[in-house]
Amino acid sequence: MDETIKNEIVVLGRKAHGLTESAYRGHGSVRGDPGWTEKQRILLADMALHLLQTALKDGELSADELKQNLYAILTVSEQFIPGCGLKATADQFYAS
Repeated sequence: MDETIKNEIVVLGRKAHGLTESAYRGHGSVRGDPGWTEKQRILLADMALHLLQTALKDGELSADELKQNLYAILTVSEQFIPGCGLKATADQFYAS
């Protein structure tokens, strides 16, 4: 990837990440509330942005950070795609 494009994506990713985390913190729903699903979607977007940052970080790709990112994404996604075993797959990251 061209370094200029990569840097632009990183800058935009940081901005999107900040906005997403702010939206999550500002969302007042708790488990069981009507707005809980929306808050979890914001959390999923936040986790995806963490993955973006991990993938574009300079240097070697950290296997530990990648595992953490994927674990979080799969764990949050389980509630949107029940019965697929996403949480069990996520747990395998830490079993190995």
